[in-house]
Amino acid sequence: MAIATINPATGEQHATFEPLSAAELEIKLQIAASVFDAARRRTFAERARVMLRVAEILEKDKDECARLMTLEMGKPLRAAVAEAAKCAAGCRYYAENAERFLADEIVETGAGRSFIRYLPLGPILAVMPWNFPFWQVLRFAAPAVMAGNVVLLKHASNVPQCALKIESIFRGAGFPEGVFQTLLVGASQVETLLLDSRIVAATLTGSEQAGVQVGVAAARNIKKMVLELGGSDPFIVMPSAKLDAAVATAVDARIQNNGQSCIAAKRFIVAESIAAEFEQKFVNRMAAVRVGDPFDEATQLGPLASASALTELDSAVQETVAAGARLLTGGHKIDRPGNFYAPTVLTDVPIDSPAYREEFFGPVASIFRARDTGDAIRIANDSRFGLGASVWTNDPQETERFINEIEAGMVFVNSMVASDPRIPFGGVKQSGHGRELGVQGIREFVNIKTVCVR
Repeated sequence: MAIATINPATGEQHATFEPLSAAELEIKLQIAASVFDAARRRTFAERARVMLRVAEILEKDKDECARLMTLEMGKPLRAAVAEAAKCAAGCRYYAENAERFLADEIVETGAGRSFIRYLPLGPILAVMPWNFPFWQVLRFAAPAVMAGNVVLLKHASNVPQCALKIESIFRGAGFPEGVFQTLLVGASQVETLLLDSRIVAATLTGSEQAGVQVGVAAARNIKKMVLELGGSDPFIVMPSAKLDAAVATAVDARIQNNGQSCIAAKRFIVAESIAAEFEQKFVNRMAAVRVGDPFDEATQLGPLASASALTELDSAVQETVAAGARLLTGGHKIDRPGNFYAPTVLTDVPIDSPAYREEFFGPVASIFRARDTGDAIRIANDSRFGLGASVWTNDPQETERFINEIEAGMVFVNSMVASDPRIPFGGVKQSGHGRELGVQGIREFVNIKTVCVR
């Protein structure tokens, strides 16, 4: 894929970028390796002072950052502004808490003085996706840099201006050259980078296929790897739930980020006794979603990020309908320039169809009916993914069952799944391993060193 800015709302190409040559890439690796020794020696107070400046710049430049996100991947402008603000909050959180999270931990062994010390690892490669082009990067980079590491970003090829803007923010805040560098390279260069001994670890957010490829390369070279991959998150609604609130949130949970989020609700599992009412209200709301220009602040749903994504989504929907699913609304491309797809709802989804087994990255929802709590859990777990789950119930015993038995890294009760700097984010099964955010996130890329002094 060319490294280029193509407006997904119009198909117009705005800018192209030449990939780094081998010589240019070597210079960036040399800089990362050389700057790490100084970066690791800075105090937490020194790092925090500059990271707080990153947060200030993100807030000051939030409209410019938002414009780049909307231009490059089609995110509705209001959501893009909110993403920039969330990045600032994440930077502040780690600036204020990194020293506490990585403080020495005393361990009583009865044999002298024993403690655990958390120390940085070195240059870390971040392979990041386009769907949250600022937040996906900052939620890794803020804790990694506060821990004393340096970052090399290989961003998605369709958001190069976002990638370059993030680097300029780190430099403008006062971080030395090399603490954060953007690498404008293609996906084929990732394995080469992981072969380089100067890169000590990597993190990837993306597809299963990308996770397997990068994970294998990292394992082959014995390098730490955090993977945040796909999700086919269940949204479970039980009879005790407040139905109208559940329906309203269900629509938001499905169309957030134009339906292109790993934690967007995708499978709506509803108790049989309330399924008809939920279905009617949900379909009505989905059909009423305002689709349009993502730069228009009234728009709720913008375009998919690329023409190929639009084609793939429509093909999967048509295949699911051909297999026997019922189409309740939508199910087609919108006849206008750009990569727009109608808000879509499917039901009676066959078990061997794409909508049952695959992650739909777009505004397509599938409704399933459950006989009881156990059946809802069975349907929820009948997926190779295990990222997040949203559960709607006011029954305490039911709540405990869902928390304990749903196979997911995150369970949100009576709210939609969301990321927050204060709590760990990640999944199980084919959704990946490791955690971002919270205290767990900053400890993923440190040397957990045991020290015993007699």
